[in-house]
Amino acid sequence: MKPSVDWTELYRRAHDVAQRAYPPFSGLKVGAAAVVEDGRVVVGCNVENASLGLTLCAECALISALHVSGGGRLIALACVDGEGTPLTPCGRCRQLLREAGGKDLVVNESHTIDELLPGAFTIEDLPTPPPFLESSSASGAEDATAETPRAASAEVSAATASASPSFSMQDLLAAKAQGQRLDDDQIHWFISSYTNGDIPDEQASSLLMAIRLRGMMPTELAVWTAAMIESGERLDLSAVGAPTVDKHSTGGVGDKISLILAPLVAACGAAVPQLSGRGLGHTGGTLDKLESIPGWRAQLSNQELITQLDEIGVVICAAGAGLAPADRKLYALRDVTGTVESIPLIASSIMSKKIAEGTANLVLDVKVGSGAFMKDHQSARQLAEAMVQLGAEHQVATTALLTNMAVPLGNTAGNAVEVAEAVEVLVGDGPADVRELTLALAQEMVALAGLDADPEQILDSGLAMDAWRKMIQAQGGDPEAALPNAQETEEVLATESGYLSDLDAYSVGIAAWRLGAGRSRKEDPVDFAAGVVWHARPGDQIQAGAKLFTLHTSNSDLFAPAIEALEGSYSITPRPPVLSPLVLDRVAG
Repeated sequence: MKPSVDWTELYRRAHDVAQRAYPPFSGLKVGAAAVVEDGRVVVGCNVENASLGLTLCAECALISALHVSGGGRLIALACVDGEGTPLTPCGRCRQLLREAGGKDLVVNESHTIDELLPGAFTIEDLPTPPPFLESSSASGAEDATAETPRAASAEVSAATASASPSFSMQDLLAAKAQGQRLDDDQIHWFISSYTNGDIPDEQASSLLMAIRLRGMMPTELAVWTAAMIESGERLDLSAVGAPTVDKHSTGGVGDKISLILAPLVAACGAAVPQLSGRGLGHTGGTLDKLESIPGWRAQLSNQELITQLDEIGVVICAAGAGLAPADRKLYALRDVTGTVESIPLIASSIMSKKIAEGTANLVLDVKVGSGAFMKDHQSARQLAEAMVQLGAEHQVATTALLTNMAVPLGNTAGNAVEVAEAVEVLVGDGPADVRELTLALAQEMVALAGLDADPEQILDSGLAMDAWRKMIQAQGGDPEAALPNAQETEEVLATESGYLSDLDAYSVGIAAWRLGAGRSRKEDPVDFAAGVVWHARPGDQIQAGAKLFTLHTSNSDLFAPAIEALEGSYSITPRPPVLSPLVLDRVAG
């Protein structure tokens, strides 16, 4: 009989061991904890060394600990970073985990290893098991890979050689590992060859890690971004009869600004082609929120996008497959190799899509704080400056606001709950901070578009709400339809009286994710009704016994891990706190 799995405890063990990781080069701490079929828990953390390709993943260390402590089969595994955010194992580790736990091993609560590694190569695929594998079942191992390091190396070299006889990935890796600038032809070759499948993931991921550690020069980043744009099509919005302007947020918690901002700026006279994405981990996604509206669809053809933009002035939809396909493929690789948090890679990823979209003007909302990718002001400003410069080099007028994401925006985090709050702002109500940030970004967008309009007056007039209704209807949605309601709710009460002095955005985002509002992988479904509502913001006075949070979900079993995430996320003090401003800085071209 398999032992029960306490996922809250397993995540805690993984988070604890992540603090012992040794990542002197990447700075990315990773911890893994797994339950063995006999009830033991084994753990492991990542260890890096100067040879970047030889980093020991946390899962590798865990499997070593499994065999050292007596072997057996893994039944459940949790893998997190140093902040406790769940991470998906890389390709190598998925193979190791498949062999150590079999196809039914559960990873991060919601997926089996068979789902993460479909069609795995196992020992059954060998014509005759090698002698050194014949006793593997005694230690609980089910499968083993047949490919030797020499065979794998030969396959990689053959793939690289077939891609182009003029360039060598080894040369690119050696140059970047030493901090040298890749030349223009090398960059164009790499982006084109990797997009076409001529360069294997192993070598591409090594280059991405080298870039994360060594960075890129501004001229190098400009060429890299241009190559990503050239990997696909570029929309032509010249037929649209209004000045085009878009906005992009680097992601946060409770960030429903696009839902209000896009129709508002359209009502001011601009055309807003808002190509948006989905949430991942603790950060929400605009498309997920809008898909909670019955009938609304995210996928539009290029012609549908242009027609709607010309007729209504606003569209929020998913980017087409033809826009910057290199970014789509590279981002998927970055997501599983610990190279997401790299300023040049983030900048090129965002700007390649926005430039390819064809907008003439762009405003960036670069989040700073615990709930954002950029935790400190300095790194956020570096990212903003890099993106503003890339915009200028591609004739897209770009400005950026650095905004506070230490505290979540508004009073909700989730999908349907955020749509409801956005509609409140559109009708003249809603949280003051959401309205403030919306108007600050709208002023920037209207100025770039050269329009003589007052966004605050337009918002209060109801014209933005009219644009919202038209946009939702044009994409098949019913703006009057009831939004999904949670089947289960749970309240968290204040234990003392005083002033709420802080509310940690990251913790709230994790709680919403654990309730089902977010996803671990891009292809995961979300619970549209799930989320967190908080009834006080920093600076508000509260009484003991008053509601602090209301949790929404379709599965009551998820309340406990969500409440655990909220523990320590706030504090109550006898005096009101000094509040930080919402807009922290501005970067203009």
